[in-house]
Amino acid sequence: MSRAYSDLAFTPTVRAWQTRQGSRPAYARLDEAVDRHDALSGQEAAFIAERDGFYQATVSETGWPYVQYRGGPAGFLKVLDAKTLAYPDFRGNRQYISMGNLSGQDKVSLMLMDYAQQQRLKVLGRVRLVEASEQPELMARLQLPQYRAQVERAVLITVEGYDWNCPQHITPRFTEAEVEQAVQPLREALAQAQQQLRALHAQPSPGA
Repeated sequence: MSRAYSDLAFTPTVRAWQTRQGSRPAYARLDEAVDRHDALSGQEAAFIAERDGFYQATVSETGWPYVQYRGGPAGFLKVLDAKTLAYPDFRGNRQYISMGNLSGQDKVSLMLMDYAQQQRLKVLGRVRLVEASEQPELMARLQLPQYRAQVERAVLITVEGYDWNCPQHITPRFTEAEVEQAVQPLREALAQAQQQLRALHAQPSPGA
């Protein structure tokens, strides 16, 4: 876990629980870490670029949490720089629960999953909503020409901390594209074997 993430996640109450449960000494060293790891590196950028969705948590003005799955073409969540993420807000069912929550409380938590590789990246950040007409140059960077969904605004996220989470209990799951890629060599081998078998059948029998 990074120093920046633990500073945000380990509130006094959380630290009290760690103390009671005996795990506090293992995490106390994070308070002394010099490198906060609050800026995304190439590893995080590459991982984010491959994702076609993520879970997003926001909190309403009445204190209720709301978790939403945001999906789109792979790479629709973009790393603009080491401290900034952005994604286009596509028009959906028009409930606007996440947008309403973020209008009053700019804190957000993201969880990005790679089930096939059993990897999980968590990000804490602060959000700024940018309407499509306000910053055309930003919207141009977020455009997805092959995706027909209407973009209503941009969601800019300033990264405050991130953490690569433990892979334990992440059940491997595979997308249709990943399954297709895995079985393609088998399809090719089967086609080659069938071609060889047809060639053998086409040969005249001995003594014919």
